[in-house]
Amino acid sequence: MEEADFLDQLMKFIILGLIQGLTEWLPISSTGHLKIAEKALSLSLPISFDVILHLATLAVVILYFRGDIKHILSALIRLDFKTEHGRLIPLIIVGTAPTALLGLALNTMAEVIFQSVPTIALAFIVCGAVLYPSKVREEGENSIGYFEALAIGVAQGIAIIPGLSRSGLTIATALMLGVRREEAFKFSFLLSMPAVFGALALTLYTEYDKLALLDIGLTGIIVGGVTAFIMGYAALNLLWKAVTHKAFYLFAFYCWFVGCALASASLLGLF
Repeated sequence: MEEADFLDQLMKFIILGLIQGLTEWLPISSTGHLKIAEKALSLSLPISFDVILHLATLAVVILYFRGDIKHILSALIRLDFKTEHGRLIPLIIVGTAPTALLGLALNTMAEVIFQSVPTIALAFIVCGAVLYPSKVREEGENSIGYFEALAIGVAQGIAIIPGLSRSGLTIATALMLGVRREEAFKFSFLLSMPAVFGALALTLYTEYDKLALLDIGLTGIIVGGVTAFIMGYAALNLLWKAVTHKAFYLFAFYCWFVGCALASASLLGLF
């Protein structure tokens, strides 16, 4: 590969890393943004790069919630499910079950039916409609129980559709059920970890023969992953402030803007 082509390709991977990092944890759908970016950049995202991006953003959650994760693992080893962190273990299991079932059921459809720009545009608009009611929802005082965990898990499973945000749907669902904002935020991301691990395992199992690094090589993969990690950590801090300061609903306007812009671009034949 010539130097100019290499730099051009490398810049595209940096852009994808920026998009993944910023949008994976903000309630604005990373999958939807990546699909549109791939179309706009005329770039087919290699499986190996997709895996690295998700590993990078998963590392962000592990770092951000390392204290909670440590206490949860400690409680699991002791089989103590009555402490603050121990009680989260069965709740995460309950939430993960519908996520896995819906994820497997919708995975093929998401790869075929939900790839068109008009469908992604509609999903963005729906996502905004889910986020906005958090503006008028009174401050919740509830803790997450089994029903709440199940509902949040269903929301997470549905969010496999490009244009729907995983963090957006899960946090919005928790808030609508009256869960405290801090707890809604924390549970959403703790619940994301088994889902991301599962998705990575499924990808590695089904796409193992496609894990070539392509011409961009290891450099592009690493640069994109590091970019995604840095931006992901910044995005997670931003989302924490938005949720706790009752500004979560503002992301609805962004989703509506993107949805309408994509719909218009599709009608004009730009995509």
